[in-house]
Amino acid sequence: MPLYTRWSRVLKDLYPFKVFKIPLHAGFTCPNRDGSKALGGCVYCDNRSFAPNARGPRAELEEQLAKGKERYRRREPGAKFIAYFQAYSNTYAPAEELRAIYDVAARDPDVVGISIGTRPDCAPEEVLDVVEALRTPERRVWVEYGLESSHEASLRWMNRCHTAADFTDAVERTAARGLPVVAHVILGLPGETREMMRDTARFISALPVASCKIHHLYVSPHTALEGQWRRGEVRVPTLEEHVAATADFLEILPSSVSIQRLIGELPGPWCLAPDWGAGKDDILRAIEAELARRGTRQGALTPCAAGTR
Repeated sequence: MPLYTRWSRVLKDLYPFKVFKIPLHAGFTCPNRDGSKALGGCVYCDNRSFAPNARGPRAELEEQLAKGKERYRRREPGAKFIAYFQAYSNTYAPAEELRAIYDVAARDPDVVGISIGTRPDCAPEEVLDVVEALRTPERRVWVEYGLESSHEASLRWMNRCHTAADFTDAVERTAARGLPVVAHVILGLPGETREMMRDTARFISALPVASCKIHHLYVSPHTALEGQWRRGEVRVPTLEEHVAATADFLEILPSSVSIQRLIGELPGPWCLAPDWGAGKDDILRAIEAELARRGTRQGALTPCAAGTR
């Protein structure tokens, strides 16, 4: 039995062909960037650190899709694709505008899935109507909500400008439509103990979440977090701390929740710290080794397994 439920395994079960995710930048912003709720965005956020298409002039969506398909088909000629609306809050616009944007991906015969990254406070019913209408027998649709933490103090420090209750509401309304939800979390936030991070895992475990992306706290240039880090006000987790926290998190998260990521960005132009001196594969092996050392696996301590959910 695998130590955790890999997203790649889920894709193999869903599709009879190889599927790749193409990240897209559709020109959105966020309510905590444009002044609707705040200015400056999240404390850690420079979308260029995790959204490749945000690193230069924004190309038309058709061009972004074409380049993504060409890149992946060099190694897998028969591949199909999930169009991933990634940069910023991709439901933060009027419904008719969203319909026109999503339709670019929906018209592409090679797109067999659409994944939409957004905030839990940007999911009114009229927007979810548009998202739900994208789903067909041939095309699946996922909605990715950033939670980051279930703790209100952490959400305030991050300048998220939404609450954990907002996340619960959005997830429940989205899942009720049969749309699978992907939750994003960050481990290693200032002031959060390992037990507090376990609390976030328990929080997610009580909700109809289909998949999860786990990130570590990292420092991107040109962010508010960079200034705090340089002044010594914030420390980033060590590799050992992230490995332990991730194993804690996985033990609680139900095995029915597939894992799309276990780490965030690694050192390079868009990540100033931490520099763990290890590559992605090394870190994934370290997490698996920690689970094996404990004799545990994903879901071993899921609250519902003990009848508490």
